[in-house]
Amino acid sequence: MDWIRNRDWEWQWPTNVCHSALLKLTAFYFAILVVFCLLLTFGVRAFTSHELSRGDNAQRNAAHRLFQRYYGLTSPDDTPTFTVPGGDRFFANAQEAQAGVTRQNLNRDFLFLDAALLAAGAVLSYWYAGRTLRPIEEAHEQQKRFTSDASHELRTPLAAMKLENEVFLRQRGFSETEARDLIASNLEEVERLEKLATNLLALNKYEHGDVSHAPVVVGEMVQAAIEQVRRSKAAAKVKFTQDVVPAKVDVNRESIVELLTILLDNAVKYGPKDGPVEISGLLQDEAYVVTVRDYGPGIAKADLPHIFERMYRGDKARSSKVSGHGIGLSLAKQIAEVNEARLTAGNAPGGGAEFVLTFE
Repeated sequence: MDWIRNRDWEWQWPTNVCHSALLKLTAFYFAILVVFCLLLTFGVRAFTSHELSRGDNAQRNAAHRLFQRYYGLTSPDDTPTFTVPGGDRFFANAQEAQAGVTRQNLNRDFLFLDAALLAAGAVLSYWYAGRTLRPIEEAHEQQKRFTSDASHELRTPLAAMKLENEVFLRQRGFSETEARDLIASNLEEVERLEKLATNLLALNKYEHGDVSHAPVVVGEMVQAAIEQVRRSKAAAKVKFTQDVVPAKVDVNRESIVELLTILLDNAVKYGPKDGPVEISGLLQDEAYVVTVRDYGPGIAKADLPHIFERMYRGDKARSSKVSGHGIGLSLAKQIAEVNEARLTAGNAPGGGAEFVLTFE
């Protein structure tokens, strides 16, 4: 079976469950191949034997006529008068002996051919079973990583709240200011949990693809997304510049606004605190392309293939300084697919990350 790579691109053998399924599926494919080979072998052998028998009969008739004409043993109307003494029997015996040798050689050739086919079939069955199970194995591995990462993301704010409350309760006395600070800190962690739960629910919603479409003005959706992002403290000094060609696209407005908000929020997080974030929209070969660009450090080459994976945070040194759960971009990708659009990520020539949303 094809090996599966994990997030850090290390080779791993299949899990025990998938390995057991691999062996069972290989045995199933091999059994089908054995039945096919047996049916084909016996069918071809029966057909060949039938044709050999027909050929033998034709040769005997031809030899019989040859003997009759050679010895002049026919009547004027070319009707045989009597058989050739011993001639037919001698030819028939020689023919049967040759046919026996031919059949033995044929059986031996079939045996070698079947053995070669079954040996090759065993390898192909194992390989094809691996290809069949590979998407299931990958989905299983992704689900395991997602569950593990989600559990970690849930534990982190809960552990922080528990620690803060335990330390606070150990104090003999505390002021109103300290109590307010504790409550404010707890509320921040609750907001993190609420945002994580909201993203998980949204991800599940868009995976089912149950959204309605209608023509919507692109510039209006971009403006709505900018207004949402501006409410955050991190975007207070960020300058949003937009150059959007007026046009309408057939999409679900609410979901696209959410997608653009995710991209802009990502640009704010990873770009300079007082740097620009550019949003452009233009018509290109019967498609409408929206580009969101920041002027931050960009996306590492090793992270590009995984940037839309669930819970993937990329460069650990950089992502540890930025709040988030690694769900936003995977949610954005899912929203794009639901709206029959295409979302790609890359680095702009002049520096910074660049996300391109294409409505075709």
